[in-house]
Amino acid sequence: MPTPAPQPPGTARDGHLSYAIFVLARTHRGHAAAMLRAMNLHPGQELLLMQLFDRDEQTQSELLEGVGLDHSTVSKSLRRMQEAGLLTREPSAHDRRVLVVRLTDAGRALRTPITEMWRTLEEISVRELTAEQIEAFTTTAYTIEQSIKDHGGQD
Repeated sequence: MPTPAPQPPGTARDGHLSYAIFVLARTHRGHAAAMLRAMNLHPGQELLLMQLFDRDEQTQSELLEGVGLDHSTVSKSLRRMQEAGLLTREPSAHDRRVLVVRLTDAGRALRTPITEMWRTLEEISVRELTAEQIEAFTTTAYTIEQSIKDHGGQD
């Protein structure tokens, strides 16, 4: 049986949905972070690795676009991952200003653990939901994301 929804603070009374998204995102990210720590990864690093599992040897710009994170976050994550021996970053043969990111054997070895972690997180997240609820939630979440993107920096 689902637990009752927490009461948002008074200042969020006109933003029940937004507050629910915040609570969900915080909880989901916190659980994922704990699972990632068991693999000696920081949140967001698994997203970069997943991009490289799909297509190794990408530029930092391509990775940045693929994960939708800001430049400084991606640069910091890639530096940490390089120091941990998960990937290499080397200048491109055609343009020395462009860095190409490649997985090492240690990075490639994380494919199965990350796949299993993601599957477990999904199972935990949807265990109280029907297939129809999962589909409706997923559609709604992407619709909300697009609405926010379409709004841009406007107030």
